Amino acid sequence: MREVLRSKIHRATVTEANPDYVGSITVDEDLLDAVGMWVGEKVLVASVDSGERLETYILRGERGSGMICVNGAAAKRISEGEIVLIIGFEMTDKPLTARIAMVDGDNRITELIGD
Repeated sequence: MREVLRSKIHRATVTEANPDYVGSITVDEDLLDAVGMWVGEKVLVASVDSGERLETYILRGERGSGMICVNGAAAKRISEGEIVLIIGFEMTDKPLTARIAMVDGDNRITELIGD
């Protein structure tokens, strides 16, 4: 078995960082659907701006809102306005083709790569 890239939201802009909210990352449901990520799924979040990397889980954000909200302790490490990669992995014994959503500054999909 290998842990391989399954899905990624590439260069999303953090729209809110809320250290007082129960920990996780809230993501627009349209983005989740586009790459096949699930609510509750563990993801790696990497800041393009600071290089900070952390693991958390996904909460459903309002569909069409463009919301990317870093919550709880993670909001102390990644701030509003930062550009992030949200990465999902899968354990498998077969190669996968990852689904990658390229997004603009408003977190709207500009290109989908993969199956």
